[in-house]
Amino acid sequence: MDVILLKDVEQVGLRGDVVNVARGFMRNYLEPRGLAEPATPARVAELEKREAQRARHEAATAEQAQEIAATLSSTVLRFERNAGPRGRLFGSVTATDIADELWTAKKIRVDRRKIELDGTIKRIGIHVVPIALFEGVKAEVQTQVVPEGGELPSEEEVAAWEAEDRAEEAEAAGETEEHEEAEAQIAAAIAEEEAAEEESEAGEAEEPAEPEPTAEDQRATETDAAWEQHEAPAEEPADEPAEEPAP
Repeated sequence: MDVILLKDVEQVGLRGDVVNVARGFMRNYLEPRGLAEPATPARVAELEKREAQRARHEAATAEQAQEIAATLSSTVLRFERNAGPRGRLFGSVTATDIADELWTAKKIRVDRRKIELDGTIKRIGIHVVPIALFEGVKAEVQTQVVPEGGELPSEEEVAAWEAEDRAEEAEAAGETEEHEEAEAQIAAAIAEEEAAEEESEAGEAEEPAEPEPTAEDQRATETDAAWEQHEAPAEEPADEPAEEPAP
């Protein structure tokens, strides 16, 4: 079914996108969390009208884009987010968040789809976010993500967090490789055993079978059986020679 996203949903789309999702996903996840609504014709038309109004505030020429890029190059955006150990966010900063903040802070409208963010920002720190403003015109915006009620960590702290993450990822990759290797060995052993069984069955099938009796053999067998069941007729005694008369 078609729905309109009310918020950015990772691996689904950005706020305002019309996307097609499974009914169960909408009913059990998106709708209860207020992340989407049904894409009725009236709501889609309203959304398209709003997007057209926003587009009029975006750069229409390369010259306008250059002016906007000059402003963005000196702009620093700041987001406060709840974070846990090693600066990992409970949530994220999305392309829509950045686009909204640019409009709020600088009254600069950019298409959130042109914010070249690799997924979402999920860690405390300073992030440089590229934005495509026009063909051949890009700007980079410094985006600071800080813990709620706190300040930015030092570069050394962030580097240490990233090193720990890389170590964990390497360890996880090693465990995955070992697991895959063990599975491959088991699969090879099973394949070898199956091949041996097939070879054994093939050998049994190749043993010469007893030839089927021919019609002549069957007749001979039937004749032998008949002689065994019935004795041959006795021979009649030979005639004794007649006595010659006495002289």
